[in-house]
Amino acid sequence: MTIDPAAFERYRHSPNARTTLPRLLLGTGIVVLFWAATTVAVLVGGTYAFFARQAAPSSGMQGFLASPIGILTALVSFAGIWIGVWAAMRWVHGEKLSALLGNSRRVSWSGFLKGLIAVLITSLISEILLYLLQPQIARGPISLSSWLLFAIPIAALTLLQTSSEELLFRGYLLRGLASRFKSPFIWALLPALLFTSLHWSASSSPAINACVLASIAAFALLLTLVVYATGDLGAALGAHLGNNLTGFLLISHQESYNSFALFNARPLEGPGWATSDAVLIAFIGIACSLLTIGLLLHPRSPLKVASELPDRASTA
Repeated sequence: MTIDPAAFERYRHSPNARTTLPRLLLGTGIVVLFWAATTVAVLVGGTYAFFARQAAPSSGMQGFLASPIGILTALVSFAGIWIGVWAAMRWVHGEKLSALLGNSRRVSWSGFLKGLIAVLITSLISEILLYLLQPQIARGPISLSSWLLFAIPIAALTLLQTSSEELLFRGYLLRGLASRFKSPFIWALLPALLFTSLHWSASSSPAINACVLASIAAFALLLTLVVYATGDLGAALGAHLGNNLTGFLLISHQESYNSFALFNARPLEGPGWATSDAVLIAFIGIACSLLTIGLLLHPRSPLKVASELPDRASTA
């Protein structure tokens, strides 16, 4: 299974002369600033709405963050990344935001759909294996009618969250670093490490944190590989959406994000997980990411993604 780098080479050389390392750092700072400001703004509104509805608000901020309003607030906060990346591209680099989407400057919807389907398939396999490891699953607190009512809004907000992360980590940072550095240990590894580190959970044990971070790192590798293979974000956007939709709407493994899930599995941040459990969970996560890579990149796979290389004249 070989990957033709032509599409990615076009993508990595697409930034203009204003994409220097200092400007990339400045742009990243702008993104963080807008993300933080948006988070504060929606948290203020969300907490007011949450506590105004509580007769006896004894659960505090932890209860708010785990509530439906808290989850919606957290997802909306990712709009700050979109705003920040737009501002960085326009003010710092003098480019259009669409330049980050790929060589065609638009989302490859065929790649998006293939990435979504591939991850939904491997997520199903992952859930079966996790159930065999820990057959503790219960119906979530949300009623079916409420779930149907919230399914589309949650899917839309999940797309907002996942697309903002892809725009930043596999778009802005990866493309900018790749234009300045030839080594993938810089342009691929640094954004992947940053993305992975953001999934650290202070409430989980060191063993569970290690297994989750290993699984996230494998998933970040998958997302980077499909961008490398296609020269656009389409398949990565679909794959990331499929992964998060499974956790938000179908089977949740996190107690703090299970308000909209139909089923709740044993929470990873809970007590009682053995080190051997963590090793097996990491193995399942890594294996399913590798399987997804095969589905999206193997030449005989019906879900194989293809690169889009438009004529230079059409993108000038």
